[in-house]
Amino acid sequence: MSLLSFKRKSPNGRGVPVSVSDFLKDYSIEVMPRTAEKVADFRAILPKGTRVYIAHIDGTPINDMVATAKRLATDGFEVMPHFPARIIKDQATLENWIAMYQGEAGVSQALLLAGGLSEAKGDFENSMQLLETGLFDKAGFKRLHVAGHPEGNKDIDPDGSTRLVDEALQWKQRFSETTDASMALATQFCFESKPIIAWIDALREAGITIPVHIGIAGPAKLQTMIKFAIACGVGPSLRVLQKRAMDVSKLLLPYEPTDVIRELADHKAANPDFNIESVHFFPLGGIKANANWALENGAPAPQTDNL
Repeated sequence: MSLLSFKRKSPNGRGVPVSVSDFLKDYSIEVMPRTAEKVADFRAILPKGTRVYIAHIDGTPINDMVATAKRLATDGFEVMPHFPARIIKDQATLENWIAMYQGEAGVSQALLLAGGLSEAKGDFENSMQLLETGLFDKAGFKRLHVAGHPEGNKDIDPDGSTRLVDEALQWKQRFSETTDASMALATQFCFESKPIIAWIDALREAGITIPVHIGIAGPAKLQTMIKFAIACGVGPSLRVLQKRAMDVSKLLLPYEPTDVIRELADHKAANPDFNIESVHFFPLGGIKANANWALENGAPAPQTDNL
């Protein structure tokens, strides 16, 4: 019996391919302070030690971000707050945020990105400028993630090319070779495996060896998924949703990432050097729904099951 055909029982008894359960074993997930408030106990829905990103949307007070980080850290999770360059006023503000996260929540991980604003509110335009301050290394951060774009990014390359994105990746690769922190590319989500596989192959050919944490949209209503996909600038793989929307029999059914996860998992099982280190979920249909879907598809059991 081949590796890809062997089934393992998921915690709820559902058989899933070993390749899929292995692929999901160290998944991470994203929350915001306002969505975190709706979850009574993260330990009841997430595996012990799960990395939880905290998205910093423009207008969210830093005190709310730090309070959410403290709560999650106290419950035993790996906390990774966003540092969106374009909403950070200046270097003093950045240094203060780092100190607050460390002092109050013991944070030593960060996702650095440009952020969703079209224009900067302060001195920083992109994640590279944040890294260049040296403040994260000075503070002893152990892990730094930066953005990756399997389908390009029209905000960065309006002409549809990937020239500036590719130049930024080369810069990030060089930085990863000088920092003491572990680095990874946390990507935008897309809905097809082929563009992801092609992108990762292209990274290897370009000498980019930073591990990839692949962004996957969690289960959600189709209309919700299309709205977020368009707002987030998802590329050609949006056609997966558009095709589904044309099928009346599937229009009211929720989208689930089953196919793209299975295809990527099988590809990784057959190609051990395939550079996806982890899956990162965007829980567009809700954190609980995403966590339950992961559990049903072979991810580890929630933390309270292991207490």
